[in-house]
Amino acid sequence: MLQVGIVGLANVGKSTLFNALLKKQQALVANYPFATIEPNVGIVGVPDERLNKLATFFDNPPIIPATVKFVDIAGLVKGASQGAGLGNKFLAHIREVDLICEVVRDFNDENIIREGSVSPKDDIELIKTELELADLEAKAGAPKLAEKPILYVYNTSYQENWDNQENRGIKIDAKVEAELVGFSEEEQKELLKSYGLVEPGLNRLIKKAYEMLGLFSFLTAGEKEVRAWTVRAGTRAPQAAGVIHTDFEKGFIKAEVVDYNDFVQYNGWKGSREAGKVRLEGKDYIVKDGDVIEFKVNA
Repeated sequence: MLQVGIVGLANVGKSTLFNALLKKQQALVANYPFATIEPNVGIVGVPDERLNKLATFFDNPPIIPATVKFVDIAGLVKGASQGAGLGNKFLAHIREVDLICEVVRDFNDENIIREGSVSPKDDIELIKTELELADLEAKAGAPKLAEKPILYVYNTSYQENWDNQENRGIKIDAKVEAELVGFSEEEQKELLKSYGLVEPGLNRLIKKAYEMLGLFSFLTAGEKEVRAWTVRAGTRAPQAAGVIHTDFEKGFIKAEVVDYNDFVQYNGWKGSREAGKVRLEGKDYIVKDGDVIEFKVNA
């Protein structure tokens, strides 16, 4: 499972973003440094409208999305690599994640205390320096913090003009995203439309994380369940089967594969087979995003 660590300086909106991700108040949001002392962990479903469509071809099976583990980690301060604030504890948790989601304060609010935050550019450099210093202090063999991919999330206002200079960055208004949770789907669409957006920032965050790590989902669909499974680009069919169950990789025989769009156009497995859209693929087949697959394995 993909693990993403939400990090940043104190009071930049990390816990607000985390709460919005979980769609419930699991993290403590408070207007003082170190409100988050122990890392809060939550499992979040990856938005994928394809699953709902696939389910219509069966008798209302359970829908199980791919998931991402988000870890909300205590705020960083200058000197964390030397143990300042919750330094060492904070940095130890970052070493466990696949990707760092660095929340950067890009909003003005005199009611929210600035704890070491100066400007987006300076804050990014401060955290970069602390990660590099921590690597120098770390024991040999520990995962390098400075080498982990970083997704910059600029916490700003959707009402303000915003020019993103970072290729690895996205704009999110954490406060608005948290408020969206309590709205109906139609109300969410209307509010997002007023900001010129077509989907919640949280969806964009997860999709960007997948893109940066070269991840995508293949799909399985049947009467028992409709499900998305996460794999990396270049994954071959037996290894994809192994994501479902390790025994499937060992006993892999072949895979029946149909493109999602064909599956929908020809109304499921039966129609896709009759139209000649279902392919038999072997051990060398490289799985693609949106493949609907049924694996054939030795029992």
